[in-house]
Amino acid sequence: MPKNQNTFSSLTALRRRLANRAVHSGWRWMQRAGAVTAQTPGRLRFGAIGHGTRLAFPQGTVFGEPWIRLGDHCIIGEQVTLTAGMMPDLDLGAEPMLVLGNGVVIGRDSHVIADTRITIGDDTFCGPGVYITSTNHSYDDPHQPVGKQWPRSAPVEIGPGCWLGTGAVVLPGARLGRNVVVAAGAVVRGEVPDHAVVAGAPARIVRRWEPETGWQPPLRTPAPVPIPEDMTPEQLRGLAALAEAEADAAAGQPAG
Repeated sequence: MPKNQNTFSSLTALRRRLANRAVHSGWRWMQRAGAVTAQTPGRLRFGAIGHGTRLAFPQGTVFGEPWIRLGDHCIIGEQVTLTAGMMPDLDLGAEPMLVLGNGVVIGRDSHVIADTRITIGDDTFCGPGVYITSTNHSYDDPHQPVGKQWPRSAPVEIGPGCWLGTGAVVLPGARLGRNVVVAAGAVVRGEVPDHAVVAGAPARIVRRWEPETGWQPPLRTPAPVPIPEDMTPEQLRGLAALAEAEADAAAGQPAG
């Protein structure tokens, strides 16, 4: 290849690398600058947004925010829909419509649609793509398109400490107790008691904890050993390095 062509190719590659770095740097800046917090709410005026709560950029559809209350230290992922009311600019009265407790995590691409009250308890974690709604389409009239028929609504209550797996759906009227696990892709309706695991569509209880008998059916894996409260990050890293060295020694490989 002639020398001038080599020079041209090198310059083109350099420009691409620089453009790539600029795009990624710019996007990271937009993510930081576009995040919504109590100190930087942007155009959004929530009824409450607690200390340490953050809505990642880009946000999804958000409206009816005066009737949405977010607790402290919540994490709302990218492209999450949070809505109160059936459409923007409605007067929904004095009471909040959508309430998130402290420490709630909602994974990216999730949707929380509150046409009537939805409450999500403290420290509930939702994986990506979770759908929670207090409204469902009705199909009473066989002669009208379903989308044009007036929907039915019922309050939704999700207790504290729950885990909703990827793609889980919570339908109107559902009431989940404390520390409920909803398997990925499950469709939940009705009441779910405390300390239950539900799976399927419609979801059914597949495991439950009782004070007298523990988990039934029994768990197939041993419970993880809790981390002592006074352990420092440095000690944790040291333990991880020690465990890795022991695993290498067991496999007959030199450590490091």
